[in-house]
Amino acid sequence: MENQEIADIFHEIADILEIQGENPFRIRSYRNAAQAIEELSEEVTSIYKRGELCDIPGVGSSIAEKIEEILKTGKCKFHQQLFKKTPHGVIDIMNIPGMGPKSAALVYKKLKVDSINKLKKAAKEGKLARLPRMGEKLQQKVLKAIKQIKKVEGKFKLADALEVAEKLATSLKKLKEVEKLEFAGSLRRKKELIGDIDILVISKKPDKVMDSFTSLKEVKQILAKGHTKSSVVLKSGIQTDLRVLPSKDFGAALHYFTGSKEHNVTIRDLAKRKGLKINEYGVFRGKQRIGGKEEIDIFKAVGIRQYIEPELRENKGEIEAAKKNKLPKLLELKDIKGDLHIHTEDTDGRSSIDEMIEAARKKGYSYIAITNHSKAVTIAHGMDEKRLLKQIEKIDKINKRLKGFRVLKGIEVDIKKDGSLDLKDEALVRCDVVIGAIHSNFGMPKRNMTERILKAMKNKHLHILAHPTGRLLKEREPYQVDMEKVLKTALDLNVCMELSAFPDRLDLNDLHCQLAKKLGVKIALNTDSHSIAHLDNMKYGIYTARRGWLEKKDIVNTLPLDKLLMALRRN
Repeated sequence: MENQEIADIFHEIADILEIQGENPFRIRSYRNAAQAIEELSEEVTSIYKRGELCDIPGVGSSIAEKIEEILKTGKCKFHQQLFKKTPHGVIDIMNIPGMGPKSAALVYKKLKVDSINKLKKAAKEGKLARLPRMGEKLQQKVLKAIKQIKKVEGKFKLADALEVAEKLATSLKKLKEVEKLEFAGSLRRKKELIGDIDILVISKKPDKVMDSFTSLKEVKQILAKGHTKSSVVLKSGIQTDLRVLPSKDFGAALHYFTGSKEHNVTIRDLAKRKGLKINEYGVFRGKQRIGGKEEIDIFKAVGIRQYIEPELRENKGEIEAAKKNKLPKLLELKDIKGDLHIHTEDTDGRSSIDEMIEAARKKGYSYIAITNHSKAVTIAHGMDEKRLLKQIEKIDKINKRLKGFRVLKGIEVDIKKDGSLDLKDEALVRCDVVIGAIHSNFGMPKRNMTERILKAMKNKHLHILAHPTGRLLKEREPYQVDMEKVLKTALDLNVCMELSAFPDRLDLNDLHCQLAKKLGVKIALNTDSHSIAHLDNMKYGIYTARRGWLEKKDIVNTLPLDKLLMALRRN
């Protein structure tokens, strides 16, 4: 079984135990095991075969036995027994903003509500408001949250979809019949939410490829199987379409199926003005086929000499810019010289400072910033001034023994409701990097939230505003804020905006990145890592940055250390 499948089982066990009001330490043990399994760099199966399950952090003998049971049978009896008492839908309810485990248990017990649809019905009928500790305000919050959930239903986060797609691609590329393989659709454009996976293949033996594709272990259901196209639903729930093409059509098909629809329509309109026709089979002048083997054929046919990267194809000025040879040289992963938002085991991280240093050096970085939480984030065991200063001393000692690498002293300080920072200036002044973040009171009116952020930014010790809209993809909507006003103030005060590469955030989004670039606001591209495995998430931030037209010059942590420190200086 895949690591994520095992981790999901333990997450669900923890969720049900939480709903049932079990011992918090027992709940945490399953949660820790799930997180540790998610972060493994190898398959659990390999670790099991070596007899080393108990070497996984957070995995004791009891959980190791359950992992063995899952690997052998595909199931966990304890997990199934829990579901007999608490239906799966109650877990879905628990994860709705405003609910939580106690509320989910209450509506299930009192109203027999065991699905989101039943919860919506109960809320519309006013039944939630009549339950203890709920009320009308919470009822409206739940209805709003359900509406947002329905908007993204059937969508998958980019990181999840890409991981699944890459595993499929690895299997298909092993076939000698597959000459070339590319992703298409929104996945290739690296949108933050993906509806389905599109794969294009060049092969002279399509039937063999289709047989292998529909027989993959990841396939749950075959929707259609043909000579040139097959569609399946994977065990993960994602629909995946495979098209097999001759090499002469591949470029045209890749452009067509990559989209976006709006981009393609504009390209076809340009072609019509030149007396051409462009479709998934090629470029045609009358009945004569004049191109289509390569993607660049499509652009050249309409008078565009610059290749338009897939991430830009949203019909938001890329075609006009390409006509003038003024497309940006988009940011690449190799441009990043360090990560400025990292947590360690001193608060809620899972790795030590030394482990983070070693992992960062392997990536070729020349610096990182350790930015643990401040004391307001109690769930993360946040730091007060005394603990922060102690960590600063620790980092100073570490830096004395390092050569060619620097650990920057930092903190992720909480921005309180009134806009003040959670730690005193006397402690913050000792930091190289101070990141301000909002972790509470997300429901403030737009004007109040904007003023809260602006006040925080006026603190001369603040360098970076973390995940500026507070959103969690598919879980929490952005808080209401005047982003243009925030960005203009950031420019005036020389405060950097963060683009969080954490897959659940990708915040700033692509549109805000474009606006920041237009205004000249500096951006810090960080992972918000809580383990060494999270450092790999930088690529997702790169994808969003590219969708936002960002270049190397727009990102402060593409700078060498001395220039970075100068760039962070406040006006």
